[in-house]
Amino acid sequence: MKKLRSQNWFGKQGKDGFIYRAWMKNQGFPSDEFQGKPVIGICNTWSELTPCNAHFRELAESVKRGVWEAGGFPLEFPVMSLGETLIKPTAMLYRNLASMDAEESIRANPIDGVVLLGGCDKTTPSILMGACSVDLPTIFLSGGPMLTGKYRGKDIGTSDVWRFTEAQKKGQITQEEFFQAEACMCRSRGHCAVMGTASTMACMIESLGLSLSDNAAIPAADSRRKMLAQLTGRRVVEMVKEDLKLSQILTREAFENSIRVNAAIGGSTNFVIHLLAIAARIGTDLELDDFDKLSIDVPLLANLQPSGKYMMEDFYYAGGLPSIIKELLPKLHKTAITVTGESVESNVSEAECFNRDVIGSLDKPFKNDSGIAVVKGNLCENGAIIKPSAATPELMVHTGKAVVFEDIEDYKARIDDPKLDVDETCILVLKNVGPKGYPGMPEVGNMGLPKKVLDKGVSDMVRISDGRMSGTAFGTVFLHVSPEAAAGGTLAIVQSGDLIEIDVPNRKLELKISDDEIANRKLQWKAPDLGYKRGYVQLYINHVEQAHVGADLDFLKGNSGSTVNRDSH
Repeated sequence: MKKLRSQNWFGKQGKDGFIYRAWMKNQGFPSDEFQGKPVIGICNTWSELTPCNAHFRELAESVKRGVWEAGGFPLEFPVMSLGETLIKPTAMLYRNLASMDAEESIRANPIDGVVLLGGCDKTTPSILMGACSVDLPTIFLSGGPMLTGKYRGKDIGTSDVWRFTEAQKKGQITQEEFFQAEACMCRSRGHCAVMGTASTMACMIESLGLSLSDNAAIPAADSRRKMLAQLTGRRVVEMVKEDLKLSQILTREAFENSIRVNAAIGGSTNFVIHLLAIAARIGTDLELDDFDKLSIDVPLLANLQPSGKYMMEDFYYAGGLPSIIKELLPKLHKTAITVTGESVESNVSEAECFNRDVIGSLDKPFKNDSGIAVVKGNLCENGAIIKPSAATPELMVHTGKAVVFEDIEDYKARIDDPKLDVDETCILVLKNVGPKGYPGMPEVGNMGLPKKVLDKGVSDMVRISDGRMSGTAFGTVFLHVSPEAAAGGTLAIVQSGDLIEIDVPNRKLELKISDDEIANRKLQWKAPDLGYKRGYVQLYINHVEQAHVGADLDFLKGNSGSTVNRDSH
């Protein structure tokens, strides 16, 4: 084993070494704990304001047991935690800030290897992005999904939030029944119980080769999650001894594997924007079009909400992600290396499927359409995306009249106005909810339908925006339009009454007005005053990139490595 990085602190002579060691001893640690042993940082996104991650301090203790067993020395440290359900205006606004926190915390401290603890949507990509920019031996442990919700004899999950909301709007359930469903849905620790963004991120981690097998689906309340945590602690110590770093795992092949697995599970559209950002940090070439090209021949194998019927708990009992990966081996880079030190194929050699109604096969998939479709046209020169498995097939080729909302406040004020000129053939267009425009690109792209349309029994319409959509949501929704409206993209000049043509099979999204008219409207367009004059949000607005390249801050792309150039004095 080469010289441990931590010994640049704890092995120093003189005043600096005295200080480094003395202040560790004030916590009761004898010097032989941190001198000569791999020091393992446990990067913890625990917070009571992030309910999905509220069990992480307990989970970290299991990691520590594994680290000590393997001869390492664990030190837990906090980083900014992003609670999707509580944080305003949107957790995505702070993903890049949290990544900076993780990156600088890892680099600046005497750490030889890292265990990343994430669960809620943005905690996973943010700390991984930060770790990629340092590139130490790193392994990920997800928090796990909550147990399946139970309401009046039925299984429910986060996707049902949208159904309950529409049912209440139509008068089909009472306010009291709405309140009852809240407690029934969130009945245990863990993140969303469906294949929403949190579960997609956990699957992304496992499919990239950054976790031990079964990391993605073991429920948070299942004792096997703690067992996995202990094994993760053991493994990271060995990774330090092997000097197995993120850059050796996160190859182009690993990213291609992850895109194909995401297609097979019906993963969240948020997968796109996070994977692009992660690839840019580690230095792997990845483009928006890759998501379409690599997933087009992958069928949907996982019958999971919101694209299907079952929950993440069912997915685990049916065989979990290893079963999906094993089924997909003919379409994957089987020899890609993972954190286990073994190949993808080796890791899933003993995987089995125990329920073919939950996990299909390549011969008998749940659906043929899967993955992410990337559309382009004069409305989205750099692209927009749609999740075919969650859309209505009849709306995938459609021409309709635009009903335009200038921002989310405009939408909320007018969507249920009886005077709104809208029917089910129209296309709802929402502007100024992109990276700069909101700012932070909120999950409002799956706009609720107008009450007058819902009252007809219609459950889906075409919707277009420069924002994102919750991974728990569904519908014929075009997202991540780039360039966004606030950056002067064509979306900014769409007017109510304009015709928009959608042709997903031919990957086209077109505003049906002339080029001259588009140019003339753009000349008259004025950039909105976003109202921020200081602080992180102003920094974000000035430096955030567009969705088609990952919406990272331009000065964070790439990495700086693990070297600290100056000593403390």
